[in-house]
Amino acid sequence: MPTITVIKNDLENLLKKKFTIGRLEDYLKWTKGEVKGYDEKTDEIKLELNDSNRPDLWCAEGIARQIRWRLTNKKEAYPFLNKKTRNELIVSKELKDIRPYVAACTATGIKVTDNILTQLIQTQEKLSYIFGRKRHGIAIGVYNLEKIRFPIYYKAVNPDDVSFVPLGFEEKMNLNKILSEHPKGKEFGGILNGKKLYPLLTDSENKILSFPPIINSREIGEVKVGDKNLFIEATGTDIRLVILAINIMAANLSDRGAKIEPVQIKYPYTTELGKATLTPLNFSEIVTISHADIEKALGETWKDKDIKTYLTNYGYEIKIKNKKIAAVPPFFRDDLMHPMDVIEDLAISKGYDTFKPIMPHHFTVGSLSDIEFLSDKVRELFVGIGFQEIISNILTSKNELLTKMNLPDERLVEISNVMSESYSVLRNSLVPSLLRVEAESSKAFYPHKIFEVGEAAVYDENDDMGSSTILNAACLISHPNANFSEMHSYLDILFYYLNLEYKLEPFKHPSFIDGRVGRVIVKNETIGLIGEIHPEVIEKWGINCPCACVEISVNKILNLKR
Repeated sequence: MPTITVIKNDLENLLKKKFTIGRLEDYLKWTKGEVKGYDEKTDEIKLELNDSNRPDLWCAEGIARQIRWRLTNKKEAYPFLNKKTRNELIVSKELKDIRPYVAACTATGIKVTDNILTQLIQTQEKLSYIFGRKRHGIAIGVYNLEKIRFPIYYKAVNPDDVSFVPLGFEEKMNLNKILSEHPKGKEFGGILNGKKLYPLLTDSENKILSFPPIINSREIGEVKVGDKNLFIEATGTDIRLVILAINIMAANLSDRGAKIEPVQIKYPYTTELGKATLTPLNFSEIVTISHADIEKALGETWKDKDIKTYLTNYGYEIKIKNKKIAAVPPFFRDDLMHPMDVIEDLAISKGYDTFKPIMPHHFTVGSLSDIEFLSDKVRELFVGIGFQEIISNILTSKNELLTKMNLPDERLVEISNVMSESYSVLRNSLVPSLLRVEAESSKAFYPHKIFEVGEAAVYDENDDMGSSTILNAACLISHPNANFSEMHSYLDILFYYLNLEYKLEPFKHPSFIDGRVGRVIVKNETIGLIGEIHPEVIEKWGINCPCACVEISVNKILNLKR
């Protein structure tokens, strides 16, 4: 979970209210945050935020805004939304397949102080590193506006043809040299692997702003204490996330007294928001909830005026008619996936401590289900034959399930309104999870023998939710001589102790070597696969040794044993 540092005096100024650390801990219940430490000498407070879906709260301004609105029952207006502008940022067509999206705004009339600069940098880094997946999805740049002349150009250039002085250096470097020698180039250069042209931001006088997502230029991209006018941009691979990052930055600077001016982004290609996009942009949508749903979820009777008060104080625009609540979240939020998210915010705004606990009316004795008994037995068998268990996340990326596995596009269970491409889909197989662990284990002594028993999800049109959750078991071996025959011997042992007979049938699979992969069949039903991982897949994962694996369905084994 994100941890941020704020200055107590700065937070008090933003809140327009003095507080003790104990009182702050009470306030933080509205932000899902908690105090992790306070240094009286430096006046620094460390805060941990327990909501990874609310990047607007990963900063002093966001924390203060949420608390201030809740305490005062008043919200600031943001007049810059949908405001006309002459400021333009023009995108080159070559960027469509490199880093296609950009958003921007200007902030004037604000004097940058030490506290403001510290928070700017922290927010920029938290959004880029956590929310933006280490700048893959989002990278943010802040510049001295007084040195910039509109229109700004976001273009693709030959890396050897462009040179500038990057932040932290004294001499000019071309883009390839920046990637190989600059610390930020070494850290983030992998984002541009395989690209022949690199992104570049310049102004109308051809002055270089930055080489996104790597580094700003020292001439324009170095913001200092005392600067009064700023230009802020974000580039990335998801247009909604890029705009959301600018929405957050704009709200933060506006809360500190800056005048925000939008920037018109002009694309030569079609985006989901059109070819011309004004940023910051309010793309909040109405979420409709019934009165009955609120009372059912929270277990209390609610009056319309209380619903409106608590949600309005939490940032929503609310209209209630005929027991139907129409809720619109603030423009710096894009995390609502279901009406239940609004109900959760209602409960947070009221305070979980205000709800009366109710003791259970029925007491029952629980026990493990049949599927859990079987999965525990499979785990014991894998451990017994020398495998180590791993536990990994069911959420992953399309890149790991498809590209790295040599698989064509296929229907996956995707997360709606995804906040990170790294966790955008549910895995449909456990093998990529095993390969991810193997890729990180190159320094461990060989042989490597790992397994996992866990859930996966498959697309299912016949299911009410459009997907089915399955329980699979998978194991992987890796060493210089890992092969099909060795993995076959482990499969024999597993099925011997499960008291099941099986057979293998050859078939083709892009993730495996032809002729060294087969279906596992029990009673004429395919329950899994066994094979040697294809060298191309091993190379894509960055694995050093051959791998062989087995994956079987625990659900199907249970049905066959009944």
